[in-house]
Amino acid sequence: MTPEIETFFDEATNTATHLAHDPGSGRAVVIDPVLDYDAASGRTGRASADRVIARVEALGLQVDWILETHAHADHLTAAPYLKQRLGARIGIGARITEVQAIFATLFNAGDDFEPDGRQFDRLFEDEDHLSVGGMDIRVLHTPGHTPACVTYVIGGAAFVGDTLFMPDHGTARCDFPGGDAAMLYRSIRRLFTLGDGMRLLLCHDYAPGGRAYEWETTVGAQRAQNRQARDGIDEAEFVRLREERDATLAVPALLLPAIQVNMRAGDFPPAEDNGTVYLKIPIDRF
Repeated sequence: MTPEIETFFDEATNTATHLAHDPGSGRAVVIDPVLDYDAASGRTGRASADRVIARVEALGLQVDWILETHAHADHLTAAPYLKQRLGARIGIGARITEVQAIFATLFNAGDDFEPDGRQFDRLFEDEDHLSVGGMDIRVLHTPGHTPACVTYVIGGAAFVGDTLFMPDHGTARCDFPGGDAAMLYRSIRRLFTLGDGMRLLLCHDYAPGGRAYEWETTVGAQRAQNRQARDGIDEAEFVRLREERDATLAVPALLLPAIQVNMRAGDFPPAEDNGTVYLKIPIDRF
């Protein structure tokens, strides 16, 4: 069955958090939640996550899972806060261990951090299934933006993370460590096999041209209109377009804090001997 879906857009990070629930059983999942973070002051906030919690409570839902499509580089996840408040578990793609290994080295994470995925409650393999109320959730491994990216298919809706944006914006960048444009192309073509009517729920929108924010499209619209991946663009042309575009992009403003937190399933590094938690900034290495 296709779930009821509500979306909460965080304009500060251009992130769409999705709440998908089975109205028959009241069971639900939250996909890609946002923790507010002010980089200038190092202060966190929970207003974005509290909006989701308020809606869950208003509908009387039981959230079973917090599902991450990948380790985000542009916002901090609110997964631990939602887990504490709602009693849900946290899941992510199994190849998060590759992302953890890359960034554990970059940030010199130390012996307190094991890059084996233990920070999450479950690591999903390709074609895994979850049962949540009347919803069957199919997990597809869709790498390219990162090695660990997954898509969650629930009935006639697919939650694709950063793999695709709205057709007028294109696709995810592939220039982060472990990214691969050819692999992203193949992941997108796999999503296209879900059928033209499949709803695609996105993780971000940047409103090119000043249009209103949007976070839902279809496979058919992507195949016809996506500026980088529409039908007729082959793999070689896609890789060329993607690499040319990536060469012009700035580093995301929250990449360094986001990765340090998100590779830990949303937890912060342990406090130091003065009781304060610190995030690191590697100099001239990224």
